[in-house]
Amino acid sequence: MTATSHARSFDTAAALYAANRPSYPPALLDAVEELSGRPLAGARTADVGAGTGLLTALLAARGARVVAVEPGDGMAAEFRRALPGVPVVRGDGDRLPLASGRFDLVTYAQAWHWTDPGRSVPEALRVLRPGGALAVLRNDSDESVGWIADQAARVRRFFGAGREAVEAARARALPSGPGFTRRQVRWSRRVPLETHLANLASHSDFLVIGEEAAGTFLTGERDRLDALFPGGTVEEAYVATLCLTLR
Repeated sequence: MTATSHARSFDTAAALYAANRPSYPPALLDAVEELSGRPLAGARTADVGAGTGLLTALLAARGARVVAVEPGDGMAAEFRRALPGVPVVRGDGDRLPLASGRFDLVTYAQAWHWTDPGRSVPEALRVLRPGGALAVLRNDSDESVGWIADQAARVRRFFGAGREAVEAARARALPSGPGFTRRQVRWSRRVPLETHLANLASHSDFLVIGEEAAGTFLTGERDRLDALFPGGTVEEAYVATLCLTLR
């Protein structure tokens, strides 16, 4: 499977994604304001790879003037259903359909790894005004928690991926280099077991292998977690990361 097929797999599962993926903790939005040196209220913002609008909704709630950029048909349709008052334009981070020097903030949430940084960084800097900020946000499961580490190991074995390969992929999922400042926030959410399983199912690796293969793995996880969380509520723990640079 190609990276493009993985990226476009979300179009078939946009509602699943919107209903079950985690959002972002308020402290990470606070860090965006601190590191960018300005409040989100009134900030002209482009949310790139906006998906179903999980980050867009938080930005808009803080008063940012947001336009979303999203390449996928299904994701864009779900975005418009959830956030009818926010404009969404079709495009991707390597070729932003936006005017130069017009934005205070360009954001990516869980979408940077679908871009070519050699193109996406210059594109973000092009559309930012002087002093504007590029902010990339990401949630990763907190593998310092025992049951989460065990589940992640099972996922890696299932897909034949080694720990080193996964860590390398995570490193590529965030920008790095001179000028980028990084902040991390640990947080958690309590969700029904079925929501946790649906969250897993919404990841591209599971979407592209087909329902039967994914269902076999998820059934096994349901049995394990039923025993671990007899009340039916799972506490998912995350490490949310922000990488930000100023133009």
